[in-house]
Amino acid sequence: MARGNDDAAKVQNGGKVKHSPKLCGTNYPLSIAFIVVNEFCERFSYYGMKAVLTLYFINYLHWDKDLSTAVYHAFSSLCYFTPVLGALIADSWLGRFKTIIYLSLVYVLGHVVKSTGAIPAVGENVTHVVLSMTGLVLIAFGTGGIKPCVAAFGGDQFEKEHTEERRKFFSIFYMAINAGSLLSTIITPILRGDVQCFGGDCYALAFGVPAALMIIALVVFVAGSTLYTKSPPGGNVLLDVCKCIGFALRNRWRNSSREPRRAHWLDWAQEKYSKRLIYEIKMVLRVLVLFIPLPMFWALFDQQGSRWTLQATRMNMGIGSFVVKPDQMQMLNSLLILVFVPIFDMILYPLIGLCKIKFMPLKKMAIGMVLAALAFVAATVVELNVTKTVVEPPLARESLLQVVNLAEGDVNVAIDGTGLFPHPIGPYEDPVEYQKLQLNGVNESHMVNVTYGDETVRCPLTFNEGKAYSLFLHRGPSRIRCSLVEDHIEKSEDGDAHVRFVNTLPESLNVSVAAGVDFEIREDFGVSAAKSVARGQYKEVRCNAGLKEYSVDLGLLDFGASYTIVLKEGPEGLRAFKMLDIQANDVHITWQIPQYVLITAAEVMFSVTGLEFSYSQAPPNMKSVVQAGWLLTVAFGNVIVLIVAEGAGLKQWMEFLLFASLLIVVCIIFSIMAHLYTYVSPEQLDTMFQDGDGGGGGDGNDDGDLKKCQTEQLSLIAVAREKEKCSTD
Repeated sequence: MARGNDDAAKVQNGGKVKHSPKLCGTNYPLSIAFIVVNEFCERFSYYGMKAVLTLYFINYLHWDKDLSTAVYHAFSSLCYFTPVLGALIADSWLGRFKTIIYLSLVYVLGHVVKSTGAIPAVGENVTHVVLSMTGLVLIAFGTGGIKPCVAAFGGDQFEKEHTEERRKFFSIFYMAINAGSLLSTIITPILRGDVQCFGGDCYALAFGVPAALMIIALVVFVAGSTLYTKSPPGGNVLLDVCKCIGFALRNRWRNSSREPRRAHWLDWAQEKYSKRLIYEIKMVLRVLVLFIPLPMFWALFDQQGSRWTLQATRMNMGIGSFVVKPDQMQMLNSLLILVFVPIFDMILYPLIGLCKIKFMPLKKMAIGMVLAALAFVAATVVELNVTKTVVEPPLARESLLQVVNLAEGDVNVAIDGTGLFPHPIGPYEDPVEYQKLQLNGVNESHMVNVTYGDETVRCPLTFNEGKAYSLFLHRGPSRIRCSLVEDHIEKSEDGDAHVRFVNTLPESLNVSVAAGVDFEIREDFGVSAAKSVARGQYKEVRCNAGLKEYSVDLGLLDFGASYTIVLKEGPEGLRAFKMLDIQANDVHITWQIPQYVLITAAEVMFSVTGLEFSYSQAPPNMKSVVQAGWLLTVAFGNVIVLIVAEGAGLKQWMEFLLFASLLIVVCIIFSIMAHLYTYVSPEQLDTMFQDGDGGGGGDGNDDGDLKKCQTEQLSLIAVAREKEKCSTD
């Protein structure tokens, strides 16, 4: 982990300081060009892979939504636990340069393995799962391991006196991160959905391109190796802090009964460690205690790539002639943050300052929490409207049933022991909304009475719990016939329509709806299986019946709808009667914009401000400890989502509302903690400890001295933004 940006970017070589050549007569080292390009490619690689990950789990590995969400957040969580390991390796053994090289190789290997797992020909589903999980673990160690190293390594390239250039570098670095994120969340969903390979969406390509970008990132970084200023490993301050805390706890346990109590439990470490180190750890612990409530914010924030993406799959994604991919909506966050950061820094905050309002960092963070909660309230409202077009799956001891009347007149349907379908059902109309059929066991036989004119037919049918069915009724040679067909009621995760055909002809029929979407339907009211079809107008669909060839107009097959299309021959040829089984997605994708606006505004106020606050309140040589704590809050936030997704069992809108409510409760607790916190100025440490170890570091009055320090904010906005993005990607 970085030792802080106060370290000089230098390396000792025969007693001389080695510096990189400058860019075009400026004070910017030439080496930073390689670092910025490396970061752009690496962020493209990471975000591009992650953008399509949830849909890959659902559509390719065929996992359910809860498992897909849990694994997505387990991966995200691991990406924020591993930076501690990367920092330990860099600071204690290899140095930042070698750590970036070696862990980037692990990163590349992970991408290659992950891409291979998306190729159907490599084996069965279990092989794909093993390769995918192995690839994700390697990626998590790669991206997490280099996370604390790359930005700090860039800062090392500047000479100590070039502080302004270093500050601007972090702004450029931050822009590279967002540019990589923005482009990848636009491009990889297109590669997934618009390019077809192996008979479906091309996940192999969607993962392969990020793999190629990571290889480019590594090649570019290595290409600049002769230009870099490489600081040798100097010991891990995080490890020193842990050792000091451990010694204090052990010493207190051994001696507390024999010696007088000390003002602070850390004072028990003064027999071995300097008073200044103990004092600095007390300062850091004050900040880390404030971090305890923060994971709940990240639990909400990181659902953009999981629950919010799944919500988008059930919405109308057409904008004019352009169709938005559900996994492309994540680009709004990267786009909006590029807009919001300058607006907040140059307009909003100065205006608040003109009003003589003390808008302290912790207040900003609390408001960020409120905005994130409001984002999930907005998501709840959208979800409630989205679910109106969704058929709720049957519970235990339940089945769903709809009736499709293909006779020429009205029919009446009565099921013994139930009051379902009390009204006549007209011919070739949209099926009556699914009705719940209660069962006494896992399966049950019912007698269905069908009345057509003066004729009543009794059909014994068996229903299984948890299944949905369509009862097709049509006129046979002598009487009404009943045919029970199991239905697919889940909406497509790609926003596609589901289509099935009924063939009324006396001979089998072949129907070609689109490239790779063909149906073979047996004769005499045969019903095809349902298949996914991309949303669009289908005016000339080819149908072949023996030597006869027809063309039928299916009209618009809309987002998320399910259709039963009856093909019937008439005087003018083959006609298509389109029946709507499940409604199309009628909530437009633009209704997600408010929740993205709110969550991005929350990110600016919470995350950017939070890291700026952390840096300003931590001693210069312990900023690495603070960053480790910050990254761990992100990790634990993803763990919270993992637990809720797997254990709560709530409807999605209830889950959104639960997260919003929990964050408000946490915000209240955090606000109380913030009110009790006293801002300090770490720069006063040098004055307090002028004589090396003086200043009352171990006399028990550290807490009083700390409260006397006044606020002196560090001008590290750009550094905070860059570090913030590293902690939220």
